[in-house]
Amino acid sequence: MVYFDLIENFIYLWGGCLVSDQYYFVSDLHGSVSRYEKLFSVIRNEKPNVLFIGGDILPSGLKSIASGTNDFLKDIIIKGFSKLRSELRSEYPEIYIILGNDDGKFSEEKINKAASKGLWSYIHNKKVEYDGYSIYGYSFIPPTPFLMKDWEKYDVSRYTEPGCISPEDGKRTYEIEPNLIKYATIKKDLETLFGNDDMSKSVILFHSPPYKTKLDRAALDGKYIDSAPLDVHVGSIAIREFIEEKKPILTLHGHIHESPGITGSWKDKIGNTLMFSAAHDGPELSLIKFNINKPGSAVRLLL
Repeated sequence: MVYFDLIENFIYLWGGCLVSDQYYFVSDLHGSVSRYEKLFSVIRNEKPNVLFIGGDILPSGLKSIASGTNDFLKDIIIKGFSKLRSELRSEYPEIYIILGNDDGKFSEEKINKAASKGLWSYIHNKKVEYDGYSIYGYSFIPPTPFLMKDWEKYDVSRYTEPGCISPEDGKRTYEIEPNLIKYATIKKDLETLFGNDDMSKSVILFHSPPYKTKLDRAALDGKYIDSAPLDVHVGSIAIREFIEEKKPILTLHGHIHESPGITGSWKDKIGNTLMFSAAHDGPELSLIKFNINKPGSAVRLLL
């Protein structure tokens, strides 16, 4: 897979698509210092116009929260991007960031403080404009088998797949009314966020991939819970229905690390909507490069 990505990248560079308007996309760095160092280096050397960061940026899980996630956010991520901004000045990229299901919601305070200083734009549940395009962000994912539920909601109804833990039964790093957990769905959120907006020139940064695509394939083959086979596709039905109905130009996803290795692809299409995943199950930094005017020429590098 790496071999073919490198060939695509060679063709892409010679095709001239990266001369201007370079867009970079990463996700699921999971507190890996080496991945961040590679990311900072490639930004410093190549100076992209825009960077999308698709969540799961911090060391993973409840245990890491108790042992200093906030220090990682401050000492590695914020410090690293602050140094880049000082070095690159006017060539510092526009950065759009969301959190993922392994990032405690309490981290929003520091994320928002850094955003107020111009380090990035935090776009969960928001819409911003860039160069004639509408950019949206959304972090929530359907229920998983994991305990932390800061960024989990029911998908289209109050249903939880076999083997998964209900949003009502997990743990959170913040207080929330039980009824808001019980009745909230990703479907309702998307209806509120997008409303009747024109999606003809839009890019959406999701953490979850859409259901039943090449981007949401989990390694659950042959596994059962109480004699019920587990669905190997674990993405969001609501996100898929949104893409089918609204037809945005491009959607960006992460979350399911093993999916590209199982399906052989980090990209897919629903209708005319292109979908990229920057999730990766190896130690490398998965970096997707694209030009918004020619998204079909996108490449993925494993650095």
